Amino acid sequence: MEHWKEHLRTGVLPLLAAVVIGVVVGAVDALFGRVLLAIGEVRDAHFFPLVVGLPLAGALIAWVYRRWGGPCGQGMGLIFAAGREEAPAIPLRLIPLILGGTWLTHLTGGSAGREGVAVQIGATIGHGLSRRLDQTHHRLYLVAGMAAGFGGLFRTPLAAACFALEVGTAGALDLRALLSTLAGAYTASAVSGALGLEKFTVELTPFTPDARGWCALLVCGVLFGLVGGLFVWALRSAKSALAQKLPNPVIRAAGVGAVLALLLLLLGGGRYSGLGTNLIALATGGGDVLPFDWALKLLFTVCTLAAGFQGGEVTPLFSIGASLGAVLGPVLGLPGAWCAALAYAAVFGGASNTLLAPILIGCEVFGYSALPLLFPVCALSYVCSGSGSIYGAQRTLSDAIFSN
Repeated sequence: MEHWKEHLRTGVLPLLAAVVIGVVVGAVDALFGRVLLAIGEVRDAHFFPLVVGLPLAGALIAWVYRRWGGPCGQGMGLIFAAGREEAPAIPLRLIPLILGGTWLTHLTGGSAGREGVAVQIGATIGHGLSRRLDQTHHRLYLVAGMAAGFGGLFRTPLAAACFALEVGTAGALDLRALLSTLAGAYTASAVSGALGLEKFTVELTPFTPDARGWCALLVCGVLFGLVGGLFVWALRSAKSALAQKLPNPVIRAAGVGAVLALLLLLLGGGRYSGLGTNLIALATGGGDVLPFDWALKLLFTVCTLAAGFQGGEVTPLFSIGASLGAVLGPVLGLPGAWCAALAYAAVFGGASNTLLAPILIGCEVFGYSALPLLFPVCALSYVCSGSGSIYGAQRTLSDAIFSN
């Protein structure tokens, strides 16, 4: 009986709970994602009056987090700490704080993503449920929530499951949570899709590289990894430098917001605001991508997030990668759309220090026929990006071994 009770607690109960988590998180993702898309349309239609409010929005977000945020200000660091039992709980107030902060960031022209929001919301819901059902195996619930957040927002459940399993410790997979993670990701994806959140997909023209093409692809893998590593270094450096020069978070967000607003106005529009899906569409659809688009998107995203605005890094990384690939492809004799697709996944992998998630998100977005090219390019990017990650609390495998 004790054996079957333990099996129920570690196998059946987390699996059933993951379905519940997936339903709840999928519904929240659908709300968050659809509102975010509507906000993007409003911003694009009224860009100039709204971007003037960027410094005020930054100051308000920083003040609210300073007044009521508490540990929520740690962002993904709090999620990792809760998974390692280094934090007792994830406050439920994280959900409205991060939703409101992200919507306000995007409305006023900040360059930020959305996955960090969804993953934190999913983890909060999963961890909260575990505290009521089974505190002993709380990590199974938290990881299922993370996968549900990612899978419900991007509607890429396989990539979401692998992301949740591998992002906590680089180079390791916590396979104890595999079934519950898959259940959470697939359920959330189905629910958000049923509630009207569309999945981004691109159909690529078949491409079989020759020997020269393979050499070019290997060069791309190295370059994509270096750009992913550059993003990590720039973000960490900017956060450190701004915290030293402007220790007051309200003044920091307002000051950097004012500079960003001025730069966006001088550039004449919101090309580098928001998620960056405009650049992804141009890059993968054969549109007009400028040689410096990827660098400016990187710069605006780093400054926005380092200043204290809310959002994630992943969608801007997709945008940076796709823009870089579209420019680099023709130079190396590769189809621009294919190079953009490979960079879309590989730059994300290099910056997040993950391997399976970028390969699978590339397959789920661009088709599984891209797998033979995605695997070596993403593997090279993973190796060449260094050991850093956009998630500062991510551990390496050796860290995890010695900590245990």
